[in-house]
Order: sequence, then C-alpha cells, then structure tokens
Amino acid sequence: VQLVESGGDLVQPGGSLRVSCTASGFTFSNYRMSWVRQAPGKGLEWVSDITAAGGTTTYADSVKGRFTISRDNVANTLYLQMDRLKPEDTALYYCARFPMDFWGSGTLVTVSS
Repeated sequence: VQLVESGGDLVQPGGSLRVSCTASGFTFSNYRMSWVRQAPGKGLEWVSDITAAGGTTTYADSVKGRFTISRDNVANTLYLQMDRLKPEDTALYYCARFPMDFWGSGTLVTVSS
C-alpha cells in the first residue's frame, strides 16, 4: 500500500489550493478515505472523509463550507480542494486509508501573507 500526497504550497490568506493523494497497492475504490492534518507544534486533526464510491462526505467544523473532498476511482486519486484559506489552516496534510491503517508522508500547506 502506498499513498503519496502532493500539491502543498505557500498561499496567501483567502486563497485556494488543491492537494492530491495518489494511491497504489490496493483496490482504491473499495475504501473510504480521509484527510488529516497536523499544524506546527499541535496534534493530529481529522479534516474530512469520503466514502468508497464518493457519495457521502463529512467535514470537521473548522473547514466545513471551505474545503471539498473528492475522489477519482479511475485515477486512484483523492483530492482536497481548499478555498478561503486561513493562517490557521497551515499544516502538514496527510491522506489515510480508513480506518487510518495506512498513511502518506504528507504535503505542507502554508497560509501566510
């Protein structure tokens, strides 16, 4: 199983960014997937989940209405579209296979002017 995140960058407050997670080594379309983040000096925070077929999504209150999780089961890729970014969204963003048994190494998102 391998999960590789990409797309992290430095973004200004109010900006947008999409991060991706490419999966391999398992049948991606059979698994619920999650995004989890870790801000500098803080613990892990669950961000969002999406069911295997993509029909149901859930979000942490801190990102609801600003972030959108999606997936492409043909391309074996998970996405997180982040809009109206805030400095407090600065974190290392990880994708994980539910129930959090495999994780990627993360991609860094920095929100700063």
